[in-house]
Amino acid sequence: GSGGFRKRKHDNFPHGQRREEKENVNPSSALMTSFKSFQLELDTRHDKYERLVKLSRDITIESKRTIFLLHRFISAPNGEEILNESEVKLDAVRWKIKQVAQELIGEDMYQFHRAISPGLQEYVEAVSFQYFIKTRSLISVEEINKQLIFTAEDREETTNMTSNSHDKQPHTWSLKVTPVDYLLGVADLTGELMRLCISSVGNGDIDTPFELSQFLRQIYDGFTFIGNTGPYEVSKKLYTLKQSLAKVENACYTLKVRGSEIPKHMLADVFSTKTELIDQEEGLP
Repeated sequence: GSGGFRKRKHDNFPHGQRREEKENVNPSSALMTSFKSFQLELDTRHDKYERLVKLSRDITIESKRTIFLLHRFISAPNGEEILNESEVKLDAVRWKIKQVAQELIGEDMYQFHRAISPGLQEYVEAVSFQYFIKTRSLISVEEINKQLIFTAEDREETTNMTSNSHDKQPHTWSLKVTPVDYLLGVADLTGELMRLCISSVGNGDIDTPFELSQFLRQIYDGFTFIGNTGPYEVSKKLYTLKQSLAKVENACYTLKVRGSEIPKHMLADVFSTKTELIDQEEGLP
């Protein structure tokens, strides 16, 4: 009647009959064997996906720590030590990426790309930030991929005397950063450069903001060529890139127009106040 529960189709069959049908299934039949192989394949793929997610999370964490370390480069008395320490941290990150490459041996990387993409983007951001501090230029995706080629020697112990020449077999693993991951990492780099500009102004450095402004303008011009023709994530980050550029250009304007009348130790406060006003006008949190 109305208001009652709707009876399901399989409820017309007695429970005992369904149990008998289940017991009558032959576990060694070709159909059951196929389903068991499918189950094993899906479980193996799921376990590998989870391992890659964990590795990507570790890569993200270590890359962020490297970026935080590099922000101390301007205020540190010995910047060379900061760069050396950052290189050690990036080597540890690349060791994690090597594990990702080993997991993807014989696999289609794009089937697991969603699991490793956040870590690769953060790694690109950290490497490009270090490269900019060293060379004041942007690292290419080819240069990044050259650093992600790993070699090792697998020593095999055998009692066969004829295989002595094969005791050491070289193995090579590589992982290529996709163009999309590279673009997203570079887009995130602009935010770190904006923070670097704030730190430079706070330390009384009035040359770095103008240099950063020109560099960010070149990156922004490059992204505008992509526009809406690229992936959705790239066009989405274009707005954030534009905000970072506006904040750096605002700092340059403040330094050029009012730099002589504002004490150096107050420039950072003036710049931070103007940055907050820009965020409020644009509706940013």
